[in-house]
Amino acid sequence: MPAIIHTLGDLEGIREAWRSAGESVALVPTMGSLHEGHKALVAEAGTLADRVVVSIFVNPLQFGAGEDFEKYPRSLAEDEAFLADTTVDIIFAPDVDVVYPEGPEVAPTLDAGAVGELYEGASRPGHFAGVLTVVKRLFDCVNPDVAVFGRKDAQQLFLIESMSNAMKLGIRIVEVGTVRDADGLALSSRNAYLSPTERDQARAIPEALETASHADNPHEAVRVVRQALESAPGIVVDYVDAVDPDTFLPVFDSEMVQHAHLIVAANAGSVRLIDNRLLHFGQ
Repeated sequence: MPAIIHTLGDLEGIREAWRSAGESVALVPTMGSLHEGHKALVAEAGTLADRVVVSIFVNPLQFGAGEDFEKYPRSLAEDEAFLADTTVDIIFAPDVDVVYPEGPEVAPTLDAGAVGELYEGASRPGHFAGVLTVVKRLFDCVNPDVAVFGRKDAQQLFLIESMSNAMKLGIRIVEVGTVRDADGLALSSRNAYLSPTERDQARAIPEALETASHADNPHEAVRVVRQALESAPGIVVDYVDAVDPDTFLPVFDSEMVQHAHLIVAANAGSVRLIDNRLLHFGQ
């Protein structure tokens, strides 16, 4: 069973002991309510470092007005039990004042740049500034050699890697492929909000992405997915687009593109879901 650490002092003591022993550390940042997707991140982390830390912190800075910060599921005891049979050494579950000693309402945030204002950033203003800020602070707390993130949150992953490179943090950022349930839906803590009917409707998202894998170019892929989702019962589309994996900017010259990240955000009932698929063309 992993130890649960709440304070920075306790964490620093353990981290220093590991460093003195020459042991490397992998961090898996989460907001808790863990599922098999998180376990895949943990499994990958265990292959990359001697020690594994999972952080559990519901970050107030990445929730906008009217979003679900207060009702976001918090289940530390269940999360601890879920990780009991893994290689996790420590669960770092800090209180808000540990991460933001100055108070979250006045904490300076990192600039997510132009890409941070697109897609999820356009729909959720300030979201990525909050994400980058908390990730940087968790990096400062844990001082990992490697950090592991899921590909499902493709834009978030791109921005975190960009931040790490720009700030020369010296932390290896590793991505793990999206883990899906038996019905194809990408695993997410927010799936718990879906009613049985909404869950059935949400299957249209991975099904549309699968159909797009047969497209000849990014523009066709976007058209196919948008058409499928706009005709799906109960689904309200926020965005569908194809972006360059290297820049996360929209693909314009469709015929010359060999790879594109197809990204989707849509609501099933009141639950907002995101998904993506890396597509290859002309191969």
